[in-house]
Amino acid sequence: MSDVIAFIGLGHMGGPMAANLVKAGYRVLGHDLVAESLATAASTGVEPVAFAADAAARAGLVITMLPAGAHVLALYRDQGLLAAAGPGTLFVDCSTIDVADARTAHEAAVAAGHRALDAPVSGGVMGAEAATLTFMAGGGTAEFAEAEPVLAAMGRKAVHCGAAGAGQAAKICNNLILGVSMIAVSEAFVLGESLGLTHQALFDVASTASGQCWALTANCPVPGPVPASPANRDYRPGFAAPLMAKDLGLAANAIREGGVDAALGLAAARMYARFAAGTGADQDFSGIVRAVRDGSAHPHDQNGTPA
Repeated sequence: MSDVIAFIGLGHMGGPMAANLVKAGYRVLGHDLVAESLATAASTGVEPVAFAADAAARAGLVITMLPAGAHVLALYRDQGLLAAAGPGTLFVDCSTIDVADARTAHEAAVAAGHRALDAPVSGGVMGAEAATLTFMAGGGTAEFAEAEPVLAAMGRKAVHCGAAGAGQAAKICNNLILGVSMIAVSEAFVLGESLGLTHQALFDVASTASGQCWALTANCPVPGPVPASPANRDYRPGFAAPLMAKDLGLAANAIREGGVDAALGLAAARMYARFAAGTGADQDFSGIVRAVRDGSAHPHDQNGTPA
Protein backbone atom coordinates (compact mmCIF):
# COMPACT_ATOMS: atom_id res chain seq x y z
CA MET A 1 0.00 0.00 0.00
CA SER A 2 1.17 3.48 -0.76
CA ASP A 3 2.45 5.47 2.17
CA VAL A 4 0.53 8.49 0.82
CA ILE A 5 -2.76 9.08 2.61
CA ALA A 6 -5.49 11.56 1.70
CA PHE A 7 -7.26 12.87 4.79
CA ILE A 8 -10.56 14.70 4.20
CA GLY A 9 -12.00 16.54 7.20
CA LEU A 10 -9.44 18.16 9.49
CA GLY A 11 -11.59 19.44 12.32
CA HIS A 12 -11.34 18.81 16.07
CA MET A 13 -10.95 15.05 15.53
CA GLY A 14 -9.53 14.79 12.02
CA GLY A 15 -6.78 17.35 12.52
CA PRO A 16 -5.04 15.55 15.40
CA MET A 17 -5.58 12.18 13.71
CA ALA A 18 -3.87 13.40 10.54
CA ALA A 19 -1.04 14.90 12.61
CA ASN A 20 -0.42 11.52 14.24
CA LEU A 21 -0.17 9.91 10.81
CA VAL A 22 2.53 12.43 9.91
CA LYS A 23 4.35 11.60 13.16
CA ALA A 24 4.20 7.92 12.18
CA GLY A 25 5.99 8.66 8.92
CA TYR A 26 3.13 8.81 6.45
CA ARG A 27 2.82 11.51 3.83
CA VAL A 28 -0.61 13.05 4.42
CA LEU A 29 -2.45 15.16 1.86
CA GLY A 30 -5.16 17.04 3.72
CA HIS A 31 -8.32 18.86 2.71
CA ASP A 32 -10.91 20.80 4.69
CA LEU A 33 -13.43 23.45 3.72
CA VAL A 34 -12.46 25.55 6.76
CA ALA A 35 -9.29 27.52 6.04
CA GLU A 36 -8.31 27.72 9.72
CA SER A 37 -8.50 23.92 10.09
CA LEU A 38 -6.40 23.45 6.98
CA ALA A 39 -3.80 25.92 8.25
CA THR A 40 -3.62 24.22 11.64
CA ALA A 41 -3.13 20.84 9.96
CA ALA A 42 -0.41 22.30 7.75
CA SER A 43 1.48 23.41 10.86
CA THR A 44 1.69 19.74 11.91
CA GLY A 45 3.13 18.56 8.62
CA VAL A 46 -0.03 17.76 6.67
CA GLU A 47 0.24 18.93 3.06
CA PRO A 48 -2.79 21.13 2.30
CA VAL A 49 -4.68 20.38 -0.93
CA ALA A 50 -7.35 22.74 -2.28
CA PHE A 51 -9.69 20.05 -3.62
CA ALA A 52 -10.58 16.73 -2.01
CA ALA A 53 -10.59 14.90 -5.35
CA ASP A 54 -7.02 16.04 -6.05
CA ALA A 55 -5.88 14.57 -2.74
CA ALA A 56 -7.65 11.27 -3.46
CA ALA A 57 -6.10 11.04 -6.92
CA ARG A 58 -2.60 11.08 -5.41
CA ALA A 59 -3.14 8.64 -2.52
CA GLY A 60 -3.37 4.90 -1.99
CA LEU A 61 -5.67 5.25 1.00
CA VAL A 62 -8.35 7.86 1.63
CA ILE A 63 -9.65 8.68 5.13
CA THR A 64 -12.78 10.75 5.64
CA MET A 65 -13.89 12.30 8.94
CA LEU A 66 -17.09 14.21 8.28
CA PRO A 67 -20.20 15.32 10.23
CA ALA A 68 -22.90 13.12 8.67
CA GLY A 69 -23.68 10.42 6.13
CA ALA A 70 -25.01 12.96 3.65
CA HIS A 71 -21.59 14.61 3.56
CA VAL A 72 -19.79 11.30 3.00
CA LEU A 73 -22.11 10.23 0.18
CA ALA A 74 -21.97 13.65 -1.48
CA LEU A 75 -18.18 13.64 -1.33
CA TYR A 76 -17.90 10.10 -2.67
CA ARG A 77 -20.33 10.53 -5.54
CA ASP A 78 -21.37 14.09 -6.33
CA GLN A 79 -18.00 15.70 -5.60
CA GLY A 80 -16.03 13.10 -7.48
CA LEU A 81 -13.88 11.47 -4.79
CA LEU A 82 -14.52 7.94 -6.07
CA ALA A 83 -14.07 8.95 -9.69
CA ALA A 84 -10.76 10.70 -9.00
CA ALA A 85 -9.10 7.89 -7.04
CA GLY A 86 -6.90 5.30 -8.71
CA PRO A 87 -8.27 1.76 -9.17
CA GLY A 88 -8.46 -0.28 -5.97
CA THR A 89 -7.99 2.65 -3.59
CA LEU A 90 -8.94 1.81 -0.01
CA PHE A 91 -11.52 4.22 1.43
CA VAL A 92 -11.73 4.36 5.23
CA ASP A 93 -14.60 6.43 6.60
CA CYS A 94 -14.05 7.38 10.25
CA SER A 95 -17.18 9.52 10.48
CA THR A 96 -20.06 8.45 12.72
CA ILE A 97 -23.03 8.00 10.39
CA ASP A 98 -26.16 5.92 9.98
CA VAL A 99 -25.58 2.20 9.34
CA ALA A 100 -27.59 2.39 6.13
CA ASP A 101 -25.49 5.31 4.87
CA ALA A 102 -22.30 3.41 5.70
CA ARG A 103 -23.48 0.44 3.65
CA THR A 104 -24.50 2.72 0.78
CA ALA A 105 -21.06 4.39 0.84
CA HIS A 106 -19.39 0.96 0.85
CA GLU A 107 -21.46 -0.20 -2.12
CA ALA A 108 -20.68 3.01 -4.04
CA ALA A 109 -16.95 2.55 -3.45
CA VAL A 110 -17.01 -1.07 -4.60
CA ALA A 111 -19.10 -0.21 -7.66
CA ALA A 112 -16.44 2.37 -8.60
CA GLY A 113 -13.70 -0.26 -8.43
CA HIS A 114 -12.44 0.51 -4.94
CA ARG A 115 -12.42 -1.07 -1.48
CA ALA A 116 -13.96 0.31 1.70
CA LEU A 117 -14.17 0.17 5.48
CA ASP A 118 -16.40 2.05 7.88
CA ALA A 119 -14.20 2.73 10.91
CA PRO A 120 -15.77 5.19 13.38
CA VAL A 121 -13.83 6.07 16.51
CA SER A 122 -14.28 6.40 20.24
CA GLY A 123 -12.09 8.47 22.54
CA GLY A 124 -12.95 12.08 21.77
CA VAL A 125 -10.55 14.93 21.06
CA MET A 126 -8.21 13.89 23.86
CA GLY A 127 -7.97 10.41 22.34
CA ALA A 128 -7.38 11.86 18.88
CA GLU A 129 -4.57 14.07 20.19
CA ALA A 130 -2.94 11.30 22.23
CA ALA A 131 -3.41 8.60 19.54
CA THR A 132 -5.40 6.45 21.96
CA LEU A 133 -8.60 6.11 19.93
CA THR A 134 -10.54 2.88 19.55
CA PHE A 135 -11.59 2.06 15.98
CA MET A 136 -14.64 -0.08 15.19
CA ALA A 137 -14.34 -1.38 11.63
CA GLY A 138 -16.85 -2.87 9.23
CA GLY A 139 -15.84 -4.41 5.90
CA GLY A 140 -13.65 -7.19 4.52
CA THR A 141 -10.92 -8.90 6.52
CA ALA A 142 -8.29 -8.13 3.88
CA GLU A 143 -9.23 -4.46 3.88
CA PHE A 144 -9.08 -4.36 7.67
CA ALA A 145 -5.65 -6.00 7.68
CA GLU A 146 -4.37 -3.43 5.19
CA ALA A 147 -5.77 -0.50 7.15
CA GLU A 148 -4.73 -1.77 10.58
CA PRO A 149 -1.21 -0.24 10.63
CA VAL A 150 -2.68 3.13 9.68
CA LEU A 151 -5.34 2.87 12.37
CA ALA A 152 -2.64 1.85 14.88
CA ALA A 153 -0.85 5.15 14.20
CA MET A 154 -3.97 7.01 15.33
CA GLY A 155 -5.23 4.79 18.15
CA ARG A 156 -4.43 2.02 20.56
CA LYS A 157 -7.10 -0.49 19.53
CA ALA A 158 -8.88 -1.46 16.31
CA VAL A 159 -11.62 -4.08 16.29
CA HIS A 160 -12.95 -5.74 13.15
CA CYS A 161 -16.66 -5.89 13.95
CA GLY A 162 -17.95 -7.60 10.80
CA ALA A 163 -19.19 -6.74 7.32
CA ALA A 164 -19.95 -3.29 5.92
CA GLY A 165 -21.86 -1.16 8.43
CA ALA A 166 -20.80 -3.24 11.46
CA GLY A 167 -18.38 -0.56 12.62
CA GLN A 168 -21.15 2.02 12.70
CA ALA A 169 -23.44 -0.45 14.48
CA ALA A 170 -20.82 -0.94 17.20
CA LYS A 171 -20.30 2.82 17.50
CA ILE A 172 -23.95 3.69 18.10
CA CYS A 173 -24.29 0.84 20.61
CA ASN A 174 -21.18 2.04 22.45
CA ASN A 175 -22.38 5.63 22.55
CA LEU A 176 -25.79 4.52 23.73
CA ILE A 177 -24.02 3.08 26.78
CA LEU A 178 -21.97 6.26 27.19
CA GLY A 179 -24.91 8.66 26.89
CA VAL A 180 -27.08 6.76 29.35
CA SER A 181 -24.21 6.31 31.82
CA MET A 182 -23.31 10.03 31.73
CA ILE A 183 -26.90 10.93 32.55
CA ALA A 184 -26.93 8.39 35.39
CA VAL A 185 -23.65 9.73 36.81
CA SER A 186 -24.94 13.30 36.53
CA GLU A 187 -28.19 12.42 38.29
CA ALA A 188 -26.21 10.70 41.06
CA PHE A 189 -24.09 13.81 41.67
CA VAL A 190 -27.13 16.09 41.76
CA LEU A 191 -28.85 13.66 44.14
CA GLY A 192 -25.70 13.61 46.24
CA GLU A 193 -25.73 17.40 46.37
CA SER A 194 -29.30 17.36 47.68
CA LEU A 195 -28.30 14.83 50.34
CA GLY A 196 -25.29 16.83 51.53
CA LEU A 197 -22.52 14.77 49.91
CA THR A 198 -19.49 16.54 48.52
CA HIS A 199 -18.51 15.73 44.96
CA GLN A 200 -15.21 14.32 46.15
CA ALA A 201 -16.81 11.98 48.69
CA LEU A 202 -19.21 10.53 46.13
CA PHE A 203 -16.43 10.17 43.57
CA ASP A 204 -14.12 8.43 46.05
CA VAL A 205 -16.83 5.86 46.78
CA ALA A 206 -18.32 5.31 43.32
CA SER A 207 -15.00 5.27 41.45
CA THR A 208 -13.93 2.20 43.44
CA ALA A 209 -17.34 0.60 43.86
CA SER A 210 -20.02 -0.87 41.60
CA GLY A 211 -20.89 2.56 40.15
CA GLN A 212 -17.49 2.82 38.46
CA CYS A 213 -17.65 3.68 34.74
CA TRP A 214 -15.79 5.76 32.14
CA ALA A 215 -18.28 8.64 32.43
CA LEU A 216 -17.31 8.92 36.10
CA THR A 217 -13.59 8.19 36.20
CA ALA A 218 -12.40 9.75 32.92
CA ASN A 219 -15.00 12.41 32.08
CA CYS A 220 -16.45 13.25 35.50
CA PRO A 221 -19.32 15.74 35.03
CA VAL A 222 -18.47 17.87 38.07
CA PRO A 223 -15.29 19.89 38.65
CA GLY A 224 -12.64 18.67 41.04
CA PRO A 225 -12.33 14.89 41.20
CA VAL A 226 -10.87 14.37 37.70
CA PRO A 227 -8.62 17.35 36.83
CA ALA A 228 -8.53 16.53 33.09
CA SER A 229 -12.31 16.40 32.66
CA PRO A 230 -14.09 19.21 30.76
CA ALA A 231 -16.01 20.10 33.92
CA ASN A 232 -12.84 21.85 35.08
CA ARG A 233 -12.79 23.99 31.92
CA ASP A 234 -16.38 25.26 32.13
CA TYR A 235 -17.43 22.27 29.99
CA ARG A 236 -15.43 23.31 26.96
CA PRO A 237 -15.96 20.34 24.66
CA GLY A 238 -13.88 17.28 24.40
CA PHE A 239 -16.89 15.46 22.97
CA ALA A 240 -19.51 18.11 22.25
CA ALA A 241 -23.12 17.66 23.35
CA PRO A 242 -24.48 18.14 19.79
CA LEU A 243 -22.30 15.21 18.66
CA MET A 244 -23.66 13.02 21.44
CA ALA A 245 -27.16 14.13 20.48
CA LYS A 246 -26.44 13.13 16.89
CA ASP A 247 -25.10 9.72 17.89
CA LEU A 248 -28.02 9.02 20.20
CA GLY A 249 -30.37 10.12 17.44
CA LEU A 250 -28.81 7.47 15.20
CA ALA A 251 -29.19 4.93 18.00
CA ALA A 252 -32.82 5.94 18.55
CA ASN A 253 -33.58 5.47 14.86
CA ALA A 254 -32.04 2.00 14.98
CA ILE A 255 -33.97 1.18 18.18
CA ARG A 256 -37.28 2.10 16.58
CA GLU A 257 -36.50 0.38 13.29
CA GLY A 258 -35.42 -2.79 15.09
CA GLY A 259 -38.36 -2.81 17.49
CA VAL A 260 -35.99 -2.94 20.47
CA ASP A 261 -37.36 -2.23 23.96
CA ALA A 262 -34.75 0.37 24.93
CA ALA A 263 -36.55 2.94 27.06
CA LEU A 264 -33.38 4.38 28.60
CA GLY A 265 -31.76 4.87 25.20
CA LEU A 266 -34.77 6.71 23.83
CA ALA A 267 -35.01 8.87 26.96
CA ALA A 268 -31.29 9.73 26.71
CA ALA A 269 -31.72 10.69 23.06
CA ARG A 270 -34.55 13.06 23.99
CA MET A 271 -32.56 14.61 26.85
CA TYR A 272 -29.48 15.24 24.77
CA ALA A 273 -31.51 16.59 21.86
CA ARG A 274 -33.03 19.22 24.16
CA PHE A 275 -29.70 20.02 25.81
CA ALA A 276 -27.82 20.34 22.52
CA ALA A 277 -30.51 22.58 21.04
CA GLY A 278 -30.31 24.92 24.04
CA THR A 279 -27.67 25.73 26.61
CA GLY A 280 -25.53 22.73 25.69
CA ALA A 281 -24.94 23.79 22.10
CA ASP A 282 -21.31 24.70 22.80
CA GLN A 283 -20.66 22.48 25.82
CA ASP A 284 -19.15 19.07 26.44
CA PHE A 285 -21.69 16.27 26.71
CA SER A 286 -20.88 15.99 30.43
CA GLY A 287 -22.53 19.40 30.83
CA ILE A 288 -25.81 17.47 30.91
CA VAL A 289 -25.32 17.62 34.69
CA ARG A 290 -26.35 21.28 34.47
CA ALA A 291 -29.61 20.33 32.79
CA VAL A 292 -30.28 17.79 35.53
CA ARG A 293 -29.51 20.38 38.21
CA ASP A 294 -31.57 23.09 36.51
CA GLY A 295 -34.54 20.74 36.25
CA SER A 296 -34.42 19.76 39.90
CA ALA A 297 -37.03 21.22 42.25
CA HIS A 298 -34.52 22.30 44.91
CA PRO A 299 -31.02 22.49 43.42
CA HIS A 300 -28.10 22.40 45.87
CA ASP A 301 -24.41 23.08 45.49
CA GLN A 302 -21.71 20.47 46.04
CA ASN A 303 -21.85 21.01 49.83
CA GLY A 304 -25.54 20.16 49.94
CA THR A 305 -26.70 23.67 50.74
CA PRO A 306 -29.40 25.36 48.62
CA ALA A 307 -27.91 26.88 45.48
